[in-house]
Amino acid sequence: MRVVHEADTPRTLADQVEVADSVVARARGLTFRRSVPDGYAMVFPFRRADTRRLHMVFVPFPLDAVWTVDGEVTAVERLSAWTGHGAAQADRVYELPAGGADGVAAGDRVRTVEEGERASAGERLE
Repeated sequence: MRVVHEADTPRTLADQVEVADSVVARARGLTFRRSVPDGYAMVFPFRRADTRRLHMVFVPFPLDAVWTVDGEVTAVERLSAWTGHGAAQADRVYELPAGGADGVAAGDRVRTVEEGERASAGERLE
């Protein structure tokens, strides 16, 4: 699975994807981890769009957060280590290493893509 920024030319934001799809995994998130590698993303899927809040308590490194509704980016924010927080409407939230969401803006499209699946512009992601 990959996280892809769908633009004129689709771009892979992460190729190491962890899905936080349980209450415990969502609550834990990236707390107490010392770091995450480049090319990593934690994805938080939800059943419906609502205001989704993030905090960086016990996360000792900065992150880029991307909030989406039906694949459309509603907000992108760099969250500082330990004290950062953010909130936006989303049915899916992506957390990437700081700089991982550079070039992504509200109104863009970001989604997860299974290996071998084609991105929207027809490019096959390997």
